[in-house]
Amino acid sequence: MRRFFTTPWKLRQLGLLGMNERNIRLISQKNDRQYYQFADNKLKTKERAAEAGIPTPELYRRIRYIGELQHLEEILEPYTQFVIKPCRGAGGNGVVVISEKHGTELKTISGDVMTFDELRKHTAKILHGLFSLGGKPDEALVEYRVNFSRVLEEVSYRGVPDFRVIVYEGNPVMAMGRFPTSHSGGRANLHQGAVGVGIDVSTGVTFGGVLNNRRVETHPDTGASLSGITIPHWQEICGIAGRCAQLTKLGYLGADLVLDEELGPLLLEINVRPGLAIQIANGRGLIPRLAEFGYQS
Repeated sequence: MRRFFTTPWKLRQLGLLGMNERNIRLISQKNDRQYYQFADNKLKTKERAAEAGIPTPELYRRIRYIGELQHLEEILEPYTQFVIKPCRGAGGNGVVVISEKHGTELKTISGDVMTFDELRKHTAKILHGLFSLGGKPDEALVEYRVNFSRVLEEVSYRGVPDFRVIVYEGNPVMAMGRFPTSHSGGRANLHQGAVGVGIDVSTGVTFGGVLNNRRVETHPDTGASLSGITIPHWQEICGIAGRCAQLTKLGYLGADLVLDEELGPLLLEINVRPGLAIQIANGRGLIPRLAEFGYQS
């Protein structure tokens, strides 16, 4: 594996979008703050998506009050697999994915075992806002656990891979896959050790990846090649991502989607402040792609 070393001038020549330009020229100018709620609040995202006919993971329950936690076993009794997440969380923080339930024991995707008491304490943290934007009191959402497409089994470790599509003025401009590893604990989060894989936004074919800012050609756990994978339903994935601009009225966003084996593409969430690591995963800058749709740097 090799690291990237270069100069700011060279980065500019390569068309890389920097954080200041992203914040000022794109997030600030293209995203009216009154519409942030449709992305920052996952429940409102689901409601908007439902109105637009965009599929999302089924919402089983909402947990809004500490008192409800006394009955957590009863609330979760119908479900053997599920996800609990903060409604206003960001970056995957606070998300717990339960893959199996055996009596009073719950098994997470990373293989750890939780008790209901431990899950109750975690859910209380969600309600108190420990994982929410701004630290404000939140609510917990209990959702369907995605059964990801078998096409991606060899490039994912335990957890569910997802796709980030950057959308500018309703146009998908760049995409990547985020594939879980043992180091990421089965989470599709680059900061926690998942692999970021570049995807040709026009064809849906992968072309290598990046792990902790190092170029990689194979998955660190499975050894499978990260290049040449054709993502099923890719045009539908991009179509959903593009429609997110209309349902949120945001000019610049990141749409996160998953591919369920039976249900197809599902919208997970919308990000008002998408990160810049997608450029490393793709080995190219965002600015030239944005310019194709009228952006002037």
